[in-house]
Amino acid sequence: MARACAVSSLLALVVWVHGDESWWNRFRGAGGLGLGSGSPPVSWSESLHIRWRTALPGKGWSSPVLEGSRVWVTAGMEEGRSLRALAVDAATGALVHDIEVFAPEHPDFANPVNSHATPTPVTESGRVYVSFGNMGTACIEGESGSVAWRSQALRLDHKEGAGSSPILWGDLLILDCDGTDEQYIAALAKGSGEVVWRTPRSAALAELPFDQRKAYGTPSVLRVGGKEVLVSCSARRFYGYDPATGRELWYVEHEGFNNSQVPLPAMGNLLLGTGWFDPVLMSVRFDAAASGNLTRSHVLWTARANVPKLSSVLVLGDRIFMVSDNGVASWLDARDGRLLWRKKIAGRAFASPVSAAGRIYVFGDKGEGVVLDRGDPPTVIAENRLETGCMATPALVDDALIVRTKTHLYRIEASAPQREGTPPPED
Repeated sequence: MARACAVSSLLALVVWVHGDESWWNRFRGAGGLGLGSGSPPVSWSESLHIRWRTALPGKGWSSPVLEGSRVWVTAGMEEGRSLRALAVDAATGALVHDIEVFAPEHPDFANPVNSHATPTPVTESGRVYVSFGNMGTACIEGESGSVAWRSQALRLDHKEGAGSSPILWGDLLILDCDGTDEQYIAALAKGSGEVVWRTPRSAALAELPFDQRKAYGTPSVLRVGGKEVLVSCSARRFYGYDPATGRELWYVEHEGFNNSQVPLPAMGNLLLGTGWFDPVLMSVRFDAAASGNLTRSHVLWTARANVPKLSSVLVLGDRIFMVSDNGVASWLDARDGRLLWRKKIAGRAFASPVSAAGRIYVFGDKGEGVVLDRGDPPTVIAENRLETGCMATPALVDDALIVRTKTHLYRIEASAPQREGTPPPED
């Protein structure tokens, strides 16, 4: 526990992470770190510690986010011909809004492992921003559920469906747009949806097979030396940009594509994932004055064993926790990438792990909910199960886990009573 407190203190001193207005208002919460400040329960089941359970219409892998007293997710219905935003009351689980945002006559194809509603919304006080990739981006008024604006300016061919989640920075809504045909990063005016800037990726991808040009990353804005840098992962390169203008500052070359890990700070450096075919975790020196090609000068270490293709990692002080796609957990030294511990803990893991109260929470696609203490190395302290599994990363809200399974949204917290034999009623 002492070490966990030291880790928390260290994270609190990392002032160069660009903060969000509310704690869990974007994919993986503030800064994309996956860290909560409450104390969620260790054990649960369909009848234990479930405050509420709400059936969700349609299919969607977007992760839950908070806006005021509401939990928001997105969903696709009618095989993508109805793209919707859903709001659930965080206290009661009642479905407050079910809004059709787009109704494409010919929706894009989504791989069965993906969905038509995978990008996670981002919120601020009173507003929710949703993305369905090529099929459109929109802003919703949180209280009324009315659509403030819609945009279909950011076009690309995802081939397998969209996956990149938007972030907010100042007055901008920033999105990675890496398809088989076009690859760029763009910023929309959050008040109107108009394109403020759009920067093509500088990597030469035209000669690659078309399915190796795409990526599914969510960017981060990080601060170093008083300077904010937009860090973004795409096929064959990681990039640093000026978030105000979209001007490219630097890049680091790699051999991957289909990247989906969030860029993270680790020991004052950057932690980046390359995606497919053979995933690599890469530590890059974060330098306010950096420019141009940093591949030879700034890469500090790489790790290759059991690196996830899909989920993002957790940075816990000088340690890194990650779960591979086939459920193998690893514990690395963030200073040099050395493997310190590994253990098979779940089946397939698409959701990213999260951490709170000195514990790590891992969710599998078959309903597994594995809890580990944050020792050095971690130890499995509980193995839980829900009826269906998770493709979405849970949110940490106060002392609760907000968990989206393939069929339901749950609020799991220790203060919820045990209900013998039967799950709680659905609203």
